Amino acid sequence: MINKPPHISVMRDETIQALALRDDGVYVDATAGAGGHSAAILQGLGQHGRLIAIDRDPAAIKAVRQRFADDPRVETFHAPFSQLDKVIAGLGLTGKVDGVLLDLGVSSMQLDQPERGFSFMRSGSLDMRMDSASGLTLAEWLAEVDEQQLIKVLREYGEERFAKRIARAIRERHHDEPLTTTLELAELVARANPHHERKKHPATRTFQALRIALNDELGELKRVLAQVIGLLATGGRLVVLSFHSLEDRIVKQFIQEFSQVGADIPLDLPVTETHAEAPLIRVRVGKKPSRAEVQANPRSRSAIMRVAQRTRAEVQPVPFAESTESRYRRTSPAGKPTLFVGAVA
Repeated sequence: MINKPPHISVMRDETIQALALRDDGVYVDATAGAGGHSAAILQGLGQHGRLIAIDRDPAAIKAVRQRFADDPRVETFHAPFSQLDKVIAGLGLTGKVDGVLLDLGVSSMQLDQPERGFSFMRSGSLDMRMDSASGLTLAEWLAEVDEQQLIKVLREYGEERFAKRIARAIRERHHDEPLTTTLELAELVARANPHHERKKHPATRTFQALRIALNDELGELKRVLAQVIGLLATGGRLVVLSFHSLEDRIVKQFIQEFSQVGADIPLDLPVTETHAEAPLIRVRVGKKPSRAEVQANPRSRSAIMRVAQRTRAEVQPVPFAESTESRYRRTSPAGKPTLFVGAVA
């Protein structure tokens, strides 16, 4: 039985259209969250379709398991999406997946639970871990990080103009008495950041930066993108929802690097490319939510969706540095297009 979701899935209809669902297809929701997108995928699948739902948050995957407990088409896994290749290989589905969905960033469910430490609007513990069962909490991380590292994190992951001032305030406060709650941190940042952007909480960029650093979100994204080409079947779709420029830039560069542009290809039609020399075709440029959706769900306002489709080009993995740069040759000795895709360590 599918219960009513506790939050609104961003760009749900556009996501389902972009996946171009097949009745008997195999689909991966690699950021299952509360299961909103998963439920929409299941509605488009027949009885022989399969959905693999993955999330690194144990609370989220528990909720998904309960929600779809009676649906034999669903398989759930507690794992970060950087382990997607291992999950798919264990199922014997490498190269047979018809669609992968990545809905990046923090979920509404996580924001709405103060004890998780993601929200600067309500008091909660300084946790902020996507996987609450492993890794350092934010409080523990702040106790270890030095001022220069903190400045770098705030500048690179939060694009915070007042990074030096905020980092100094955090370190001075920790020296006197360690921060223990999200509201304490938010108030400290607000005092150190008096010239913040209008209509935006002064702690917004700081909380974003700390969350990205603590959970290695950009590293996770690069690792899964390096894997996904080898997991998709010919014609399979990659659909990514990003919510800030840093992650969208990585996705955009990845698709550009590994794709041939499909001119004006409708989202719900398969791309036909019989002589592809690259493993992806870019289905369309970034799509944003409608005005009506933003009005109904303000948290969707920064979303951008990018879509690519797998071609018939063969893929052979080789290691490369943690970036989205490719190393590939256009043809194999037999004349078939072959691409070398690196798996980020």
